[in-house]
Amino acid sequence: MNLETIFAGQGLTQVLELLLAFALSSLVGFERQLRGKSAGMRTQAIVGTASALFMLVSKYGFFSVLSDEIVLDPSRVAAQIVSGVGFLGAGLILTNRGTVRGLTTAASVWETAAIGMAAGAGLWLLAVLVTALHFVVGFGFGPLASRLLGRRSAVVRIDVEYTDGQGLLRAILQAITSRGWAISSASPDRSDDGIVRLTLEVSGRMDLDALLSRLAELPGVSRVARADDEDE
Repeated sequence: MNLETIFAGQGLTQVLELLLAFALSSLVGFERQLRGKSAGMRTQAIVGTASALFMLVSKYGFFSVLSDEIVLDPSRVAAQIVSGVGFLGAGLILTNRGTVRGLTTAASVWETAAIGMAAGAGLWLLAVLVTALHFVVGFGFGPLASRLLGRRSAVVRIDVEYTDGQGLLRAILQAITSRGWAISSASPDRSDDGIVRLTLEVSGRMDLDALLSRLAELPGVSRVARADDEDE
C-alpha cells in the first residue's frame, strides 16, 4: 500500500477546506456572541467544522469500498449517522423561559460522531485535525472572547435561586447595580417549596465572575449561575 492510497482524500485541499469551515463558522459565532445571542463562538465552530468533516467523509471515505462489481451507495450510511446523532443531540438541549442550555454539549456529541466516522472510513488525518481543533475551541475561545469583548458592553443572563420572604430581591438588585451593571429584565419564578428562581438579563463592562461571587455570598441565596447557551 503506497502513500497515495493511505492519504487518499486527505490532501492539502481537504485540510484547507476544514480550516476554512472552522474560520468562517467561528466568525458567525463571534457575531452572535457580540450581540449576546444564543449559540456563540464555540457552538458555531464545532457545528461548522463537524459539518465539513461529514461532507469530506461522504466524498472521500468510501473509495476503498466501491468497485465495478459493487453498485450500492455506501455514503447513505453517513447520512443516517448524521440524522441519528442529531436526534440524540436534541435531547441534550434544554429550554426554560427563553434560556437555552446544552448547545455546546449537543454540538460536541455531533462532532464526536463525525470524528468517529472519519476514523472508521480511514480518514485519520482529518479526524486528528478536527480533534485538535476541538481543543482549540474548548480551551482557547473562552479567553479569546473575553479579551475581544473586554471593551464592549457584555449582555448576559444570570440565574439566581434564593429563599422567598426574606427581602432578598432588593439586595440582589442593589448588588448588581452597585457594581456597574445595568438590569434589562428580571423574571422571578416562585415554587411551592418557597424557593424563587430569578432570571436576570444584565449588561455592563465589569468583571462578571466578581458579580456572581458577590451574589452567591448573599445570605439566603442557594445558587447563582450564568444562564446562556454555553455549558459553563
